[in-house]
Amino acid sequence: MRVFGPAELFAGFCHSDEQNPFPVWQDGHISSCFNQLVLGAVPHAGLAVFSACYLAAQRRDLLQTPPPCGWTLRRVSALLAALLFAADVVLVSLLQQADLYLDVLADCCAVLAWLVHFGAVTVLQRTAFRRTRGPPLLLLLVLLSVPNLVVTLMIYCGDQEYLNLAEPLEFARFVLASARTLPLLVYLLAFAFPCISDAGYTLHINAEDGSQLVPESTQPDTGEMVAEDGSGCVSRLFYLWLTPLLRRGQRGELDRPADVYHLPRKLRTTVVCRYFHQCWEACRRGAAVGNGRDQWPRPVSRNLLSGTWSSHYREEPLELQGDVGLLRVLHKAFGLRYYALGVLKVAVNMLSFTGPLLLSSLVNFMEDEGAPVSWGVWCALGLFATTLLSSFLQNIFVFEVSKVALSARAALVSAVYSKALQVSGCSLAGTTLGEVVNLMSTDTDRVVNFFSSFHELWSLPLLFAITLYLLYLQVGVAFLGGLCVALLLVPFNKFLASRILSNNQQMLRHKDSRVRLMTEILFGIRVIKFYAWEPHFTQKVADCRKQELSHLKALKYLDAMCVYTWAALPVVISILTFVTYVLLGHQLTAAKVFTTLALVGMLIVPLNSFPWVLNGILEAKVSLERIQRFFKLTNQDLPAYYALVSPEDNQTSILLSQGTFSWQGPDKERESEAGAAEGSLLLHSLTLHVTKGSLVVVVGKVGCGKSSLLAALTGELNRLSGVVYVADREAGFGLASQEPWIQHASVRDNILFGKDYDPDFYQAVIDACALSDDLNVLPNGDRTEVGENGVTLSGGQKARLALARAVYMDKDIYLLDDPLAAVDADVAEHLMTKCIVELLRGKTRILCTHRVEFVDKADMVVLMENGTIVKTGTPAEILPLVEAVPKKRRNEQNMREEDGVQQQEEEEEPGSSPDLCVDDDADLLGAEQKQVGGLAWRVYQTYWVAVGGGLAASILMSLLLMQASKNVSDWWLSHWISELKNNGSTRTNASSSCAFGSPHLLLFSPGGLMSPPSSLQTLASSSNLSSDVGFYLTVYGSVAAANTVFTALRAFLFAYGAICAATVIHDRLLERVLQATVSFFDTTPMGRVLNRFSSDLYTVDDSLPFILNILLANVFGLLGMLAVISYGLPWVLALLLPLALVCHRTQRFYRHTSRELKRLCSVTLSPVYSHFSETLTGLGTIRASGSSARFEEEIARRLEQNQRCLFLSNAAMQWLSIRLQLIGVVVVTGLGVLAVVQHQYYSVDPGLVGLALSYALSITLLLCGLIFSFTQTEMQLVSVERTEEYSTGLPTEPQHQNTQLPPAWPEQGSLELRGVVLAYRDGLPNALDGVSLVVRAGEKVGIVGRTGSGKSTLFLALFRMAELNQGQILLDGLDISTVGLAQLRSRLAIIPQDPFLFSGTVRENLDPCGRHSDQQLLDVVDQCHLGSVVGRMGGLDAEVGERGKSFSVGQRQLLCLARALLTQAKVLCIDEATASVDQKTDKLLQQTIREKFQHQTVLTIAHRVNTIMDCDRVLVLHAGKVVERGERGG
Repeated sequence: MRVFGPAELFAGFCHSDEQNPFPVWQDGHISSCFNQLVLGAVPHAGLAVFSACYLAAQRRDLLQTPPPCGWTLRRVSALLAALLFAADVVLVSLLQQADLYLDVLADCCAVLAWLVHFGAVTVLQRTAFRRTRGPPLLLLLVLLSVPNLVVTLMIYCGDQEYLNLAEPLEFARFVLASARTLPLLVYLLAFAFPCISDAGYTLHINAEDGSQLVPESTQPDTGEMVAEDGSGCVSRLFYLWLTPLLRRGQRGELDRPADVYHLPRKLRTTVVCRYFHQCWEACRRGAAVGNGRDQWPRPVSRNLLSGTWSSHYREEPLELQGDVGLLRVLHKAFGLRYYALGVLKVAVNMLSFTGPLLLSSLVNFMEDEGAPVSWGVWCALGLFATTLLSSFLQNIFVFEVSKVALSARAALVSAVYSKALQVSGCSLAGTTLGEVVNLMSTDTDRVVNFFSSFHELWSLPLLFAITLYLLYLQVGVAFLGGLCVALLLVPFNKFLASRILSNNQQMLRHKDSRVRLMTEILFGIRVIKFYAWEPHFTQKVADCRKQELSHLKALKYLDAMCVYTWAALPVVISILTFVTYVLLGHQLTAAKVFTTLALVGMLIVPLNSFPWVLNGILEAKVSLERIQRFFKLTNQDLPAYYALVSPEDNQTSILLSQGTFSWQGPDKERESEAGAAEGSLLLHSLTLHVTKGSLVVVVGKVGCGKSSLLAALTGELNRLSGVVYVADREAGFGLASQEPWIQHASVRDNILFGKDYDPDFYQAVIDACALSDDLNVLPNGDRTEVGENGVTLSGGQKARLALARAVYMDKDIYLLDDPLAAVDADVAEHLMTKCIVELLRGKTRILCTHRVEFVDKADMVVLMENGTIVKTGTPAEILPLVEAVPKKRRNEQNMREEDGVQQQEEEEEPGSSPDLCVDDDADLLGAEQKQVGGLAWRVYQTYWVAVGGGLAASILMSLLLMQASKNVSDWWLSHWISELKNNGSTRTNASSSCAFGSPHLLLFSPGGLMSPPSSLQTLASSSNLSSDVGFYLTVYGSVAAANTVFTALRAFLFAYGAICAATVIHDRLLERVLQATVSFFDTTPMGRVLNRFSSDLYTVDDSLPFILNILLANVFGLLGMLAVISYGLPWVLALLLPLALVCHRTQRFYRHTSRELKRLCSVTLSPVYSHFSETLTGLGTIRASGSSARFEEEIARRLEQNQRCLFLSNAAMQWLSIRLQLIGVVVVTGLGVLAVVQHQYYSVDPGLVGLALSYALSITLLLCGLIFSFTQTEMQLVSVERTEEYSTGLPTEPQHQNTQLPPAWPEQGSLELRGVVLAYRDGLPNALDGVSLVVRAGEKVGIVGRTGSGKSTLFLALFRMAELNQGQILLDGLDISTVGLAQLRSRLAIIPQDPFLFSGTVRENLDPCGRHSDQQLLDVVDQCHLGSVVGRMGGLDAEVGERGKSFSVGQRQLLCLARALLTQAKVLCIDEATASVDQKTDKLLQQTIREKFQHQTVLTIAHRVNTIMDCDRVLVLHAGKVVERGERGG
């Protein structure tokens, strides 16, 4: 029976000869068979398939306007074309010609294609494409049908039958064919001129496909498009939806986070968080999460664009507490999606083996000169298909995993934030701000990195096992030699990994402490500069850094060991395998050698990455445990804290009964850690009854527990016993804390605090809080941006701003913690009467204060001492117990002037310091500057110089030698095989016919491989071959040995270079930042500076060297590979040149956007962290006012911005990856085809071809690796750019020293100001305007004046914190501008208004430089009346806590006074240093200052009358001028 194969099928179909069943050329033109099938049916089938993809495009309902006429014309022409082809089908069936079936098939394909296309066009004009030309892909497919039409018309014109009018049916077919040109032309014209009225739309929606979120009335851009959602499968495979964004990046218009796409629906932060919380709840209850419908609830959409976020996104806050395993929740939330991706991973792994197997088969084909060409063709086709499929699957896998990781990140960051808002104050006492911020940054990132590691954990061993089996099939037991070495290295690697892990933890610990120290330095930078302590703190940071670097050094050298062992391993394994194989008496063949080499290369990957994968998983485990520990902290349980039963009468507002409260948490195990809480105050036996609408004033000595009482009422303390009742506590409190917490926002935003703007009430609050004058002076009124923690405001302004915020909240209960301390007498009077008594009339107010003069306005007075309420009663009963001196009504007019004292001048001072703002930009501080464009060569040069020129050059040299020796060893192998083949050609021909006769893969015929070649000739000639083998092996071995030496050299040199660079960059940055002017710190948010010292330096230390190492290895690897490939198959250069061009164009297109996205990632990350640390600082205020939900929405909004940039950064990487992989596919296929062609025409050297192909198989990996590592390096170098920007660009204070300065200067302490003029920056009024003044040695001068009169500016000028515009200041007759800053500041003393303490011991705070004995220190502590407090806490070695939180604010001011007492300065400046101190203590302090400084010159800025009672003279300043001076009492 005849076999019916494809040839017979075509012959029957085309009516052709069986010898040539499918002719392309016939009778002088293209054959009708080829025309109908290849030029007709195939393009039409393509048109049908791809048009069908668009039938499911997302439609938009609310489209009132008719579609543009271009779309209508295209629909009409598609329908017309379908009808013409249908008519042709009818004619063909009537004619019954020989080509009947061929014509019917082709015509039916065309009818189907045009009908589907008609449907697609109809759908597309109802989608986001209506204002564009639509997907260009469809145009391309339509154009592909043109050749068919042209050839058909040529065939008809050449055949007389069709032009004969006597044959009506044939002639009708000719007419129909000619008519088909009409719809085609109309279609193409409609595409070229789409008649879209608004041409601006072309930028807008993904030109490929996309979904629009906004109505068309506005002009949309990339910032209003949603990524990926609504894209077709082709668009998703090739990431065509990214094109508009990439184009925008290339034009350099990607400047703001708002310019990037929105996240796909399932990745929106709100959606992910809600789902995560459902899973958390489910795990807590052990129940299943709701049905699939609500797993991904619909997110806000329109609001998301307008910037308003649904405030109902979480109905009730989730209780993130208890024994819910975080891992379980993550598993429940993301597990299923994540594990499903494992299937893709398996497929990718399996496909990775087809390369070496097909390579083996192809080399066998090359060796066998008589092999049929089809064998080679199948191999080349196989290489093409498998590499292509592998590329797509790998790409999809990586992108999907990154999406899961992104969702997990959003969930974790917001969960940590939610927890921080809920955790009780006492639990938080044991953790520092830095630790909690680290949980959100470093630890979350490590947990997220786990997602990329986990699939490797199971797939690597699988890869390893399969590779070993294939090796066994290739070389039999010989593979064991190499394997033993590899396995021996595994425990060694395990050891290295554990050492790396422990060093890493140590390094991070020291990094934490260094960053913590830097945070404090930046917070207290003014104090450091006032006391000239920069050298001391530089040394402290240097010590921390030294510790950190010692572990970094160990880390880098251990890394170098790892790099060395793994880089040398492939060579060692290959040598051992081949030597064993030859010694066992086998003969090497090209196929064996190169398949083995390719397999050994594959073996290295799992061995190499496994320790890192383990490492990543262990790091994630450690971080997960840290986050879990944080989640286990107890939450505030307000329902349990407050009594539920309400008192009988409804007039009670607050009731305390026998309450005992402590700052220490219930978590007893934490007590030892909570250094801050040790020895701290315990509130006991508190009984208090406050009626609604009354004003209660709490008085008592410093540190008696007034602030703690308020904290007990708001629920921040731990209630040990007793009852607390607060009426309507859900409404929250209006809290003005003692240390005002100011947000980094405008003044208005600070006051509104999330409430709606009510102009009348707002104005009333501004007036009542005496802020009107201040707002008139600020550059942009109430729109002026306030710096971080309110740095640009004076102490008094901060206090009044915090008070205004509390008042605007309009709560029923107000807790005011000494808001009158930082303001002068008149303003305090104004606040008391206008605000506290009048505006808040009818509200319950509890006011803590030291201002005894206002106590008589109270309904009830509470006296506290040592943590308990000693007495409550009317002002008349309590006042005699607290007054230091009988109250005198003030009548001196000049005391009136002493009012607004300190505020404004200080406000003017930093507030108006040289900032980054331009004209009337409301943002005083300016947004963080994002560098634009490519990285300047200067950045590369900076790093090169930091490493050291000579060292850098020797690193490159060792890399070159390493790569060269590797390529030479591989070339030697191929040379050896060719020699073997030539020498033993007579023998091998005999054996090859039986060994390789079958085209089956030689790999799976183990019998033939395992037994030695059986021919007798082999035995006979083995003796003369052995000497050759010895020679070849020796050369091969020595080249390989040289390679390992160069590898070691490169690894260790590189590690050393990285450490040099890290050291240099940090030291330069630290030095420059500490030398910066005060105005720089006032106008730069602290987070921005800290970012340089934390994340940017971490990058320079660790990530940059790591990725740079990979980049350099890739560059040299690629050069080596190109050299070998071109040497083996020179023709491939013809293919490589155009591909190199494509590759270059692609990566350039990508790099612009990639770089901008990475920068946007950095710029959007800072606000997330700064918002987090700001929240932690103001936790008390946020919780008391019940604003937690709003703050969670804010973090969600900021996080969403950052996630958008991150998501698109990942997508852009995959966009590049798929294109590079396709280039790799082309190279591999091209090489295969070249090999087959060369084999047909002339003999080729299978050794060289095998070598070239085994290299080419890894070209995609190398190309991707190269460009990724290049862009990654560029991204990481942004950190060098940012540190360099600070190291070179910061405005610094003058650093010169006066060498002629006498050591004892100033001996008298006389001071003279001559016409001093000082403005903080151009365009602002002078803060000091021609001040002239003489202060005699030893004189005591009090300085008073209204807000903004320039009082504090006077001190700043004296300390040269701000340089004079004109005039001079003489100290003991010497112009201070001629003296070095350190010399000047160390000879003056100041007690600043904001008491700042560094964490550490009392001793370190008093005398950081260690110049005084313990006895001297204890004496000053006693003189400041702190002896008992310090003694109770544990003496001079007692820890003061973070920013001194173990002490009350008053006690901190006393410690600062103690600092000043220690300096032997001749001039002392006191800036309202005792504002937070009760009157009795204040009186004692004045006495201390009087005694200790009787021979020194003392300048005092005062708000209280009694503070300047002791002064010899009083100076009144107004608007920067001295308006009055006189003797005291004058």
